Amino acid sequence: MGLLQNLVSGMGKNRKEFKEKMRQAQEEMKIQKLLEERQKSANRRELEKHMEEQEEAQIKAQLDRIHKQQNKEMWKSKKTLLGEKTTILRDDRPILKEKNIFIDHSNDIPFTKKGDMFFKW
Repeated sequence: MGLLQNLVSGMGKNRKEFKEKMRQAQEEMKIQKLLEERQKSANRRELEKHMEEQEEAQIKAQLDRIHKQQNKEMWKSKKTLLGEKTTILRDDRPILKEKNIFIDHSNDIPFTKKGDMFFKW
């Protein structure tokens, strides 16, 4: 029991250390980025902002093309249910000729009997 508790507490300790290191690294990156931005001129910052927006627009357009192509392939693929020619009117099991399972032919339901709609005890 003590070994298991030590193992679990050790994992929790490692996780806390990892989270603390991640938080410190993110703070350092944020400080570094802020320093770099302050060293740039206003024109350079504006130009980089527009270039980033254009790059994001190009990435979005490429992803849209990829998603459209994947969607088209999915609909035309023969591996999907739509690619197979399946019908409910197969010869091996004609569903339309089977007994209707949703109709209950027994008369022991009180609501189908004439008279009171509540159960009689």
